Amino acid sequence: MLPDLSVIVPVRNEESNVAPLVREIVAALTGLFDFEILYINDGSTDDTSVVLHELRAEIPQLRILTHSRACGQSAAIHSGVCYARKNWIAVLDGDGQNDPADLPRLWEWIATQDTVPVLAIGRRAKRQDSLWRKFCSDAARRARKAILGDAVPDSGCGIKILHRELFLNLPYFDHMHRFMPTLILRAGGRVASIPVNHRARTTGRSKYGTLDRALAGAWDLLGVMWLQHRYKVRDIREETA
Repeated sequence: MLPDLSVIVPVRNEESNVAPLVREIVAALTGLFDFEILYINDGSTDDTSVVLHELRAEIPQLRILTHSRACGQSAAIHSGVCYARKNWIAVLDGDGQNDPADLPRLWEWIATQDTVPVLAIGRRAKRQDSLWRKFCSDAARRARKAILGDAVPDSGCGIKILHRELFLNLPYFDHMHRFMPTLILRAGGRVASIPVNHRARTTGRSKYGTLDRALAGAWDLLGVMWLQHRYKVRDIREETA
């Protein structure tokens, strides 16, 4: 039997990126996974919805969820996982910078693990972003390492695979997708950082400003630090005799 996988892609105003990425996902996963693709249209005001509905007639694995107003990336991912029908979840950014061809490589590590909580997340070795974005991401990484003890080198990478039940057991809050490795390590799980391809954005623009992310990230760091200190990893066994 092929492993099952729900691919979650949050998008807002990505009309030019939708069709190429959907077709890349299909090409990368066909024959390797029993998969579905869930696009979460997070309050788009362009023709993203039109393009998605045209694609659905062509690609039976495609499902479309719609937020009537923009709720943010974490909310879109959470909606997708809640509606997913497969046991395993893959997450991709909707701007085309993540390469779906890397998903089988992440799965290779997942398949070697036992039943503990696990997350396979990409590491963008040759990141195709501006120097300013790289600087801001590096500053955030250093802050997470200093405050949370999170040594994962690229916690902000958008491509990742984990079990659906594991995700739904994580504490949900806005922007939680940036802290997924920390939250899984907090639960006693394992995280693998796997080198992946990263591509330059060829059309459209980022929907999230640097200042907005920095301000939200400062509050989130404090909140996640509190969560770390309020959780106990438990080793439970049922006594049968």
